[in-house]
Amino acid sequence: MKKLVLVAALSLALPLHAADMTDDQKTMYALGTVLGQQVSNSFSATPAELEFIKKGLTDAASGAKPAVEMEVYGPKIQQLAQARAAVKAEKANAAGKEFADKAAKEAGAVKSASGLIYIPLKEGTGASPAAADIVKVNYRGTLTDGKEFDSSYARNQPAQFPLNGVIKCWTEGVAKMKVGGKARLVCPPGIAYGDQGTPGGPIPPSATLNFEVELLEITKAEAPKAAAKPAKPAAKDSSKK
Repeated sequence: MKKLVLVAALSLALPLHAADMTDDQKTMYALGTVLGQQVSNSFSATPAELEFIKKGLTDAASGAKPAVEMEVYGPKIQQLAQARAAVKAEKANAAGKEFADKAAKEAGAVKSASGLIYIPLKEGTGASPAAADIVKVNYRGTLTDGKEFDSSYARNQPAQFPLNGVIKCWTEGVAKMKVGGKARLVCPPGIAYGDQGTPGGPIPPSATLNFEVELLEITKAEAPKAAAKPAKPAAKDSSKK
């Protein structure tokens, strides 16, 4: 009973909304969020396991003696992270393959040797961009479960970048498009963000990605300027010895 009362008192003492937090409290909350993302990305901890993580964090921060032998269990942290990462990668690869196989059967879909699945949605006009060109696009990116991780539409601002400065899937896929065209790009991890994903970001390891892209504009890359020719040496004055 005392424990329940204490928990209730602590929960009442903590600000429940960002508007109630001081600037330092918001920064500490951000720290907790970053740590939580790292735990989630590396360990996929269950709610029960999170309680042990909280306990270890609290003990270490307060200077309390660790409840376990750190020389024994400290080295096991990396081992556990690797084991769980392997399980997550296996599941992600299976989900990605299933998603890509289904996409490859859609009308008009073309699968390239790299694994890219290109599905035209609307034909554009004119020339296609070269890898060195700068393109302006609107796009929406989702994971295989439909969760949106990025969208220029949501920002109300098209993206602009050199086509050879993005993931390989985009460099290859957008190069097939013409201005005004729309297409779906299904990108396996090997030509997207690989086994690492975006650590601390929205894309998990080994993720197959789905993009809807609209090509708005192409700016041709400037041709490299020719190097200036060296000046000719001055002719010798034959009258001088």
